[in-house]
Amino acid sequence: MLQVAQRAGVSRSTASFVLTGRHQDMRISEDARQRVLRAAQELDYRPNLMARSLRTKVTKTIALVSDTIAADPYAGRAIHGSLAAAIAHGHLLFIGETDGDPVVEQRLIADFLDRQVDAFIYASMFTQYVRLPRQLRERPVVLLNCLIRGARPLHHSIIPDELTAGLTAARTLLEAGHRQGIYVVGHADKGVFASRERMTGIQEELGTAGVRLAGVVDCNWWPDSAYDAVRQALVDGLAPKALICVNDRVALGAYQALREGGLAIPDDVSVISFDDSELAAWLRPQLTSIALPHYELGWRAVETLLGPSAEPGITRLAMPIRRRHSVAKPTVE
Repeated sequence: MLQVAQRAGVSRSTASFVLTGRHQDMRISEDARQRVLRAAQELDYRPNLMARSLRTKVTKTIALVSDTIAADPYAGRAIHGSLAAAIAHGHLLFIGETDGDPVVEQRLIADFLDRQVDAFIYASMFTQYVRLPRQLRERPVVLLNCLIRGARPLHHSIIPDELTAGLTAARTLLEAGHRQGIYVVGHADKGVFASRERMTGIQEELGTAGVRLAGVVDCNWWPDSAYDAVRQALVDGLAPKALICVNDRVALGAYQALREGGLAIPDDVSVISFDDSELAAWLRPQLTSIALPHYELGWRAVETLLGPSAEPGITRLAMPIRRRHSVAKPTVE
């Protein structure tokens, strides 16, 4: 800094004010500012951020700790959103993945604390209730795609609005004219947050319209399981008019089973799904799916962390529907 000041012909304090962006407050002339910037460039001067952070107690860094988000190419968009928001706020984002191992998690958080990060995002691959690690309980933290049980939220949680997504799926079929033969495909596990919320929304919307869900074709949330379950249901005499698949992978299996059963989509059976992964646009006909807003979740988590302080609570982000070609008016027999 002293060498920059000497080359620019100004005091050390003037050089410091220019290089830290405080020249306007100190009424430094434009000529002096330009001389300082030119001298800094010629000397390849870079401020010592570590030294500055020791003085200010602010490092402008955030740590995102997740189980397996970074390893998933689709859910990883939550990290893209977090990165973009962090950059917009002039912060760096450190990313650490634990693979669900509590020992690794404890060590990772300790390493981030040793590096004096300002705040944390604690993230989960699937929306679920979690126990916040003890090391983070007194730190600035926002929960991304997860929640903590309790009567009163102690931290901000950013999650997708799965309940309204279920309402949207049912409403889309009702608006197309479906009243009978509506089945959910996928294991409706009440212990899984997304499954419980989506099913609640589906049944609520159908019930409001005076329509009953015809049943559930039980299967795991993977294509092969969905294929086997739907194929067997058709062999056993199931005659669906619409299928609500719990995710796009399940829809892929259902598509294959319906085609083998001689049923056309959407002429014979409408299909709607959740997630809006790349698979939804690859299927033929393209799949109508309700999107998980991964990017927006990551962005909002950082915005909440770095924005104005507010009372802790749960923020549910809208899951928009991507209308394609797999839903149509039911045929009349």
